[in-house]
Amino acid sequence: MDEDVDEAGWDVEPGDEIEPVVQAVGRLLRVCRESAGMSVSELADALRYGEDMIRKIERGARIPRPECLDRADQILKAQGHLRAFMEDMRKARYPKKVRQLAELEERSVEMLLYSNHNIHGLLQTEEYARTLFEMTQPALTNDVVKRETAARVTRQAVLRREPAPTLSFVQEQVTLERPYGGKMVLRRQLEHILEVAQLRNVTLQVMPTDRQEHAGSQGLIEVLKFADGTAMGRSDGAFNGRPVSSPKDLRILELRYGMIRAQALTPRESQAFIEQMLGRL
Repeated sequence: MDEDVDEAGWDVEPGDEIEPVVQAVGRLLRVCRESAGMSVSELADALRYGEDMIRKIERGARIPRPECLDRADQILKAQGHLRAFMEDMRKARYPKKVRQLAELEERSVEMLLYSNHNIHGLLQTEEYARTLFEMTQPALTNDVVKRETAARVTRQAVLRREPAPTLSFVQEQVTLERPYGGKMVLRRQLEHILEVAQLRNVTLQVMPTDRQEHAGSQGLIEVLKFADGTAMGRSDGAFNGRPVSSPKDLRILELRYGMIRAQALTPRESQAFIEQMLGRL
């Protein structure tokens, strides 16, 4: 049996709109298993999961990993019927709030992203992201930490999507200095940021702590622009933190972001600044 059986999938969140799809996949798995003449225990052994896990998947209480469906399709000779749901289950594995954000990011052609507290999620290494979730209070369960970390890392596929969106990041200096998880975690995180900054569709800038003028004093800013000319944005310090989409509100966020970019180090200066930080670690 697989030692890490919880990797078979994730529990469905109560009331999640994805629940009917997960239940349909579970019913399909049961039909395919019975048609193949296999018992729950035989399928569990073949997949190297526990019997309880298979039962939970079949009754729609557990979201199966896409890889689980792929293996089950082969074992049960399901002719691609189970495999057809792999993409749906990949999206379903995101927590609901992350799923909605990931869908917006996948639609985006341009993103303006200013982070003042932590390194932006699209720039985080897996171990840095996991450390953040492990520090959350009240404490999250191991299952939730794994799920949230996996979702955050998977979202980063948007960085190398084709056609590639244009991404502009501005990071506060302090976010690059806090050694969450220890110095080695921070070192690998900074090295990763430098790698991402080399992508042609990515611009990364650092806002130094010693700036006397700062248009980002009201906190985080995110603006996502879409191919149809619409956009969505939010900021901790504007519109009560709610997402906005009206041209008037978006202009305010873009004005602030433009000022932040002008006040920050240039991309080349920012790269040199991060390299210097690495040299001091």
